[in-house]
Amino acid sequence: MTAGPALSPTIGRLALTGLMLNAVIGSSVFGLPSVIAERLGAASPWAWLVAGAAMALVVACFAEVASRFSRAGGAYLYARVAFGRLPGIEMAWLTYLVRLTAAATNANLFVIYLAEFWPAATGPLESRGILALMLLPLAAANYRGVGSGLGVSNAFTIAKLLPLAVFVVAGLGLLLADGTQPAAPLAPPDLGTWLEVILLLVFAYGGFEAALMPLGEAKNPRRDAPAGLFAALGICALLYTLVQAVVVVALEDPGASSRPLAAAAEVFLGPPGAVLMAVGALISVYGYLAGAMLNVPRLTYAVAEQGDLPARFGAVHPRFRTPHVSVVLFACLVWVLAASGSFLQNLTLSAVSRLATYGAVCLALIVLRRRERGGSRDVPAAWFRVPWGPVVAVLGIAFSALMATRMSQRELVVLAGALVAGLAHWFWVRRRGPAW
Repeated sequence: MTAGPALSPTIGRLALTGLMLNAVIGSSVFGLPSVIAERLGAASPWAWLVAGAAMALVVACFAEVASRFSRAGGAYLYARVAFGRLPGIEMAWLTYLVRLTAAATNANLFVIYLAEFWPAATGPLESRGILALMLLPLAAANYRGVGSGLGVSNAFTIAKLLPLAVFVVAGLGLLLADGTQPAAPLAPPDLGTWLEVILLLVFAYGGFEAALMPLGEAKNPRRDAPAGLFAALGICALLYTLVQAVVVVALEDPGASSRPLAAAAEVFLGPPGAVLMAVGALISVYGYLAGAMLNVPRLTYAVAEQGDLPARFGAVHPRFRTPHVSVVLFACLVWVLAASGSFLQNLTLSAVSRLATYGAVCLALIVLRRRERGGSRDVPAAWFRVPWGPVVAVLGIAFSALMATRMSQRELVVLAGALVAGLAHWFWVRRRGPAW
C-alpha cells in the first residue's frame, strides 16, 4: 500500500455523471450513423435502442458492484477483490490497453478532423506537434488538481452536447414537419448483420467504466456511481437514437457520407450547419481526451496502491493531491501511440478488451453476492442491488460472449497478448514479494 497524502474527494454526483457522459460520447456518434445506415437502412435507429437495452444489463452489474467500493481502480479493483490478485492484474492490463488505445484513437481523429480546416495538419511533423499541443494542457490541468481537470472535462461535456442537441432539435423539427420519410432498405438485414452492428454499438456505448476509476475522489462514490451510470446510459441511448433518425431522414443515401452529421446538418441548416457539426466533432474528441486524462491515471495509481506496481506509480503530489506520476505517464504513452500508429490500428486495439471487462464484472456480481451470503468480511455491502441480480449477470455474460464471437482473429491475438503480459506481471510481483 502506498503512503503519503491522500487523494482529494472533489467529485459530486452531477460531476460524476458528466465524467461518464464525456467518457462515452466521443467520435462514434459523428461517424457510426453512416455505417449503421448502410447496413440496416431505415431500421438503423432501432439498433441503437437494442444495443442500449443490452448494455443496460452490463451497466446494472457495474452499478451494483461499484456501489460496494469507495476506492479508485474501477474494474481492476472489482476483479481483484472478487477473484484474486492474478485476475485483478489481468483486468488492469486489459483496461489500461483499451483506455490508452481509445485515447490515441481519438487523438488521431482530432488531427483528421482538423485537416478539414487545415490540410497540412496530417503531415508527419505537424501532426506530432498538434498531438503535443493537445495533450500538454490537459496533462497540466490534471497534474495541478482534480478540480481543474474535472472543470475542463465538464466544460467539454456541455460543449459537445450543445451542437448535438441543436442537430437533433433542428433536424426533427424541420424535416419531420415536412413529412419526409426515410427510404426502405433494399433487403432485410440478416442476423449476422444485426450482430455485427450491435457489436459496433457496444463499443459506441462503452467508456462509462473509465469514469469509475477515480471514485476514490468522489464525495459519495457508493451512492453516486449507480445514479451516474444509469443517467449516462439513458441520455446516450436517447441522443444516439435521435441522431441516427435525423441522419436517415435527412440524407438520401446516408451510408455514402464519411461525415454524416455534417452532411445532414447542411441539408436543413445550410453550410453553417455543416461547419457547426465539424467543430462539434473536434470538441467532442478533445473533450473525450480531457475525461481520459482525468480517469485513466487513477488506474495505475490504484494498481500501485494495492501493491501490484511500484509505489512510485501511486505517488500523490503533496500540494496538488493528484497522482501526478501516473498523469505524466499516461500523457506520454498516448502521445507515443498516437504519433506512431494510425487511426484504424489504434481503433482495433481499443476494441479488444471491453467485452472481457464487461463479462468479468457481471461475474463479479455473482461471486461477491455469494461471498457476502457466506459471511465473508472482506466483501463490502452493496449500496445498490440489482433486482434478480444473478439472472441479469448471467444475461450480461451471455451477451458479452455472443458479441465476442464477432471479434476478428487479429483482435483475439491482441487480447491474448495482453493476457500473457498480465500473467508475466503477476509472476514478477510474486517473486518480488511485498517490497518494491
